[in-house]
Amino acid sequence: MLAKLQAVEDKYLELESLISDPDTMQDMGRWQGYSKEHAQLAPIVEAFREYKKVSEGLSEDKEMLGEENDPEMKHLLEAEIAEYSQRKEDLEQELPILLLPKDPNDDKNVIVEIRGGVGGEEAALFAGDLFRMYGRYAEKQGWRTEILDSNATEIGGFKEISFMVTGQGAYSKLKYESGTHRVQRVPVTESGGRIHTSAVTVAVLPEAEEVEVDIDQNDLRIDTYCASGAGGQYVNRTETAIRITHLPTGIVVQCQDEKSQLKNKEKAMKVLRARILDVARQEQADAVAADRKSQVGSGDRSERIRTYNFPQGRVTDHRIGLTLHRIDAILDGDLDELLNALITADQAEKLKQVK
Repeated sequence: MLAKLQAVEDKYLELESLISDPDTMQDMGRWQGYSKEHAQLAPIVEAFREYKKVSEGLSEDKEMLGEENDPEMKHLLEAEIAEYSQRKEDLEQELPILLLPKDPNDDKNVIVEIRGGVGGEEAALFAGDLFRMYGRYAEKQGWRTEILDSNATEIGGFKEISFMVTGQGAYSKLKYESGTHRVQRVPVTESGGRIHTSAVTVAVLPEAEEVEVDIDQNDLRIDTYCASGAGGQYVNRTETAIRITHLPTGIVVQCQDEKSQLKNKEKAMKVLRARILDVARQEQADAVAADRKSQVGSGDRSERIRTYNFPQGRVTDHRIGLTLHRIDAILDGDLDELLNALITADQAEKLKQVK
């Protein structure tokens, strides 16, 4: 591990030199590339330098303790040795995690798609609850949300809704939310007070840049239609809504939330690029099935990842066996404990693979 860390520090110093080179500064593209890589390595290098400093201090203190006769000085050295030892142990836990390969999508914005599944109107209502949960969580993170398309029901739910979350590290946190979310509660539409089980599927897709997904315009069929609201009434009389079909894959996306046809088309293309990239990622993941199984949350839409049980006030994440008895806070966007536990579990699985 120390050899790997030294190699990272050497690369960091090389990049530092390139960034300050006048020739590099003339080429903005190269300079930005080097700067980004330099910033990515910085946390590893900082921790490694602290590790070396702590190891050196620990070694010096142990040597001094062996030669020291003054009881008071000995006591001070022993206290400092204990402090150094604890910090060294902590860093030995942190450094392997910092060395794990980074997901190249972690810093990207995301497109979240929520669809009501089994349960009809109750599933649509819970889809609305999840949309508000993610919106509140995004707000707490300082991220921005923007609805791309929605199909609302008359009593406040969504048959489906897709939205973009823009902000640093959005995908790194929200990627664990892909899968089937199950809810157990008494629906507002139920007069007999019986508990129903419904399901909602969530897909979290990293935003795809145009350079990542090359779409031939000849492969697209673009249809326009009048946007409609809940219950089917027309929102307007002009054909501003857009439906795009990608003929090679059969992927269909639509957008009707904007009043401008051009804006709806731009949003629909964002979703289309993300879905095409997601198909490619899924195919790649299938090709490395063992690796995929080793990770927490493969992103499989059919995987039941979480249950929200209202009568018991609990939320259970089935992937890591974590149950929290504070369903109201979680649905209000307090997802940190859940997501941090998933990140920790994912890192632990990846460390096993490295070892």
